Amino acid sequence: MPATGQFDTDTAVARMSSGVYSATLSDRWNVPGGTPNGGYSLGVTLRALAHAMGELGLPDPLVVSAFFLRRASNGAAEVRTEIARVGQRTATGEARLLRDGQELVRAVATFTDLGQPRGRTLELGHAPELPPPDACIDARGGRSMPGVTLVERIEIRCAQPPGWLVGRPSGDPSATFWMRFADGRDADTLSLASLVDACTPVVMELGARGSSTLELTVHVRARPAPGWLACRVGTRHVIAGYHEEDFEIWDSRGQLVAQARQLALLPPTDA
Repeated sequence: MPATGQFDTDTAVARMSSGVYSATLSDRWNVPGGTPNGGYSLGVTLRALAHAMGELGLPDPLVVSAFFLRRASNGAAEVRTEIARVGQRTATGEARLLRDGQELVRAVATFTDLGQPRGRTLELGHAPELPPPDACIDARGGRSMPGVTLVERIEIRCAQPPGWLVGRPSGDPSATFWMRFADGRDADTLSLASLVDACTPVVMELGARGSSTLELTVHVRARPAPGWLACRVGTRHVIAGYHEEDFEIWDSRGQLVAQARQLALLPPTDA
């Protein structure tokens, strides 16, 4: 049974012609400034490409590289897709998200069928060590953030409140926490590519006010088991106002299901 929830409703696309889909960028996934979250915008973009890949029997994004070209806005949009190559185990395509004729996101993605794993497996990493979700705290303390609707879609549980949230940035740009969709929808491989960009930038522990994603690469490693997702995120290099952010997602069985790295830009006053 396919996963269904608010994410599916708000990333839905409709085929208009060969390779062209209509979409709507919802205001239910907005970040500070009243614009759609980049991960959500990527979710809409990939949803269209997934339609074509599903027809090839390749339902799972394996690797995604997305460039965020312009600030998005809510409303009617269009996704244009193209299949570049079809192989025995994978296929690669491109998708472009446009609104009012302007390109917002350009993504290249390779899809596969992760339900038929083949080849050697060796895992040298490990999931974050966290108390059970029920023993952790709501990162927002139950508070809403006017205009920031993304926080109502994603639930975060931490062992302790992040320093930036209580006005005392720790100086350590790293974090571990539990994450899930607030409506109870379990994650799948398509949504993982959005969830790696659904959290507050970890550089806020350095006193930054936020950051803007320029490029995001996601490796989807497995289909996630139902339940909470354990996450690890960190930044090690802030150079000339740019920083990387590395993100890992582990499922409820302790299986690595997604890795991501993005390059992001600090606000001018923070750079």
